[in-house]
Amino acid sequence: MANMQPTRIKTISEFHKMRGLQPPKHPLISVVDYALFAPVHGSAVFDYYSISIKRGVGKMFYGQQEYDFDEGVMYFMAPNQVLRVEPGQNENTERSGWILLIHPDFLWNTTLAKKIRQYEFFDYAVNEALFLSEQEEAILNNIILNIQREYQSNIDKFSQDIIIAQLELLLSYSERFYQRQFITRKISNHQVLAQLEEFLDNYFDSEAILKQGLPTVLHAAETLNLSPGYLSGLLKVLTGMNTQQHIHEKLIRKAKERLSTTNLSVSEIAYELGFEHPQSFSKLFKMKTNLSPLAFRQTFG
Repeated sequence: MANMQPTRIKTISEFHKMRGLQPPKHPLISVVDYALFAPVHGSAVFDYYSISIKRGVGKMFYGQQEYDFDEGVMYFMAPNQVLRVEPGQNENTERSGWILLIHPDFLWNTTLAKKIRQYEFFDYAVNEALFLSEQEEAILNNIILNIQREYQSNIDKFSQDIIIAQLELLLSYSERFYQRQFITRKISNHQVLAQLEEFLDNYFDSEAILKQGLPTVLHAAETLNLSPGYLSGLLKVLTGMNTQQHIHEKLIRKAKERLSTTNLSVSEIAYELGFEHPQSFSKLFKMKTNLSPLAFRQTFG
């Protein structure tokens, strides 16, 4: 059997060498034109960040999800994440785009060093690629040109600060465009909302609630093949509530049904809804409704 172990690429210089490119102008940051090297298939792990817009590259498998890059999309990778590329329909025709490589050492002692992982599009499980309009892509391309000009010119004490500012601008625009995509892709987004509702209904009506307790944000996200951060961000835009709040809202609706239509005790209802301690259930119910479970039941007496 062939060795399926992914190739680890530790440095940006190593990436350039393996792709047959000239050595990078800066060892810790580089912008590469996709048209300059042939398609590379297989799996790889990178020890640096990459941000990319590309077309005609093939099919990419990232975070167990498949993306088709024949049309052209933007994606983000953090260090130690596995990328697998397979041939695509158009990869032997037109190839275009760029990849920005950023070694973590370049971010050392800057505000972006910690902040960069807070951007949810670097999450390993994200399966929603970023589709850009021509205007949006032009904005990002200009920022990339600014970064490229800066590190290719004479490096001085201002260079890092200027490049970091451009990187932060690039990430801020990317975050804005992701939020725009949440809003404009309403059909698929509302399908996600419907899928979440179906998952929660099935979960609360199954034995899973007794065996595993309340559904977690992670479980909900994994069921929908989304990252926890991405799912919460999408729901926040659609409904104003994150995933945890949706779980609690479903829980309260189920509790109200049982309180108003059965003679089960509060403790029995709490147990049925995945609570080990009835006091925890009563506290959450009162926080959400301003009534205790018994007071709510009495309104139906």
